[in-house]
Amino acid sequence: MRIAFGADDENECTRAVVAAIEESHELVRPTESTSWPSMSRDVAVAVVEGDCDYGVLMCWTGTGTAIAANKVRGARAATAADAWTAKNARLWNDANILTLSLKRLSPDVAVECLHAFLNEPAPDPAELPTIHSLDD
Repeated sequence: MRIAFGADDENECTRAVVAAIEESHELVRPTESTSWPSMSRDVAVAVVEGDCDYGVLMCWTGTGTAIAANKVRGARAATAADAWTAKNARLWNDANILTLSLKRLSPDVAVECLHAFLNEPAPDPAELPTIHSLDD
């Protein structure tokens, strides 16, 4: 899988997530911007246009990047602070972008969130009618 990645800062947490992505997937950095609104837009566009399968965004809280990415039609960015939320954002919401706090999550928890998100291959079929209603 090709994973679009962007972060507005770098620390131990972002380095752990990047390393985890690179272990089994192709890491794509669709932008050099560290401005979270433009970085988020560029990652969302890469996912929505099909250049990448999923996106991962990291900022201090994970919230700003989710808000900015969700401005792109077709982006479904979800902020997660635990693996259960990350997995179920894929399963119940068909999220295509995971946003994480690079300040409040430990590197281990951030990587757990990443794996839970990427290991859920498809949304729950029972949720598809609700998920598709987001396209209206």
